[in-house]
Amino acid sequence: NEVGVFEMGEVGLTEVANPSAAFLAERPVGAPGSAVLATIEGSRPVLVEIQALVSRSSLAMPRRTCIGLDPGRVALLLAVLEKRMRLQLYDQDVFMNVAGGLRIDEPAADLAVVAAVASSVRGQPLPEEVVVWGEVGLTGEVRSVARAEARLREAARQGFSRAILPAGNLRGLGPVPGAQPSGVASLEQLFETLELR
Repeated sequence: NEVGVFEMGEVGLTEVANPSAAFLAERPVGAPGSAVLATIEGSRPVLVEIQALVSRSSLAMPRRTCIGLDPGRVALLLAVLEKRMRLQLYDQDVFMNVAGGLRIDEPAADLAVVAAVASSVRGQPLPEEVVVWGEVGLTGEVRSVARAEARLREAARQGFSRAILPAGNLRGLGPVPGAQPSGVASLEQLFETLELR
C-alpha cells in the first residue's frame, strides 16, 4: 500500500502491522479536544487522533501552535469557526497536534480539526465511537474528498461504529458492515450531529 510504518525496538526496526491501532493506542477516552480522523497515507487509510487545546490567552496576540498540521490551514479554519459558527477565538491560545507524530497535509483533515477545536472550546468530549473527515470551505460548507469507502472500511475495522463525512460522499457509497455513515453539508449540521451547540 505504498506506505510502511515501522517502530524501533530492541531488535531493530519492526513493521507495525496495524498503524491505526498503534496511533490510537493511547487515545484518552472522554477528553474534550480529541477527534479521530480517517486520513489517507499513500493509498493506505489510517486513523489518527487530532488534538486541540483552546485556553484563554494572556498575550495581546494569542498563540497558534500546530504540530503535524499546516498552520495556514488551521488559521483559515479558526477564522471560519469565528465567522460562521460564532466561536470566540480571538482572545484564545489554540494548540493543535497530530498524536503519534504523523504529518497530515490533506484537506480531508479539516472536519476533524474543526470538531476537535469546538470540543475543546465547549469542554465537551466527542462520542468515542465517532470518526470524521471532510474538507471545509470558507463559507462553512463541507466538501467531498476522495476514497470515502476506504476510509469508512478502515474505521469499521478499528471498531468505530459511526462516521461523519461530507454529504456528497454518501452518494455512491457502498454499505460497510459495522459502520453507520452520517453526511453533513455544513458546519451547522456537524455541530448538530455532534451536539456541540
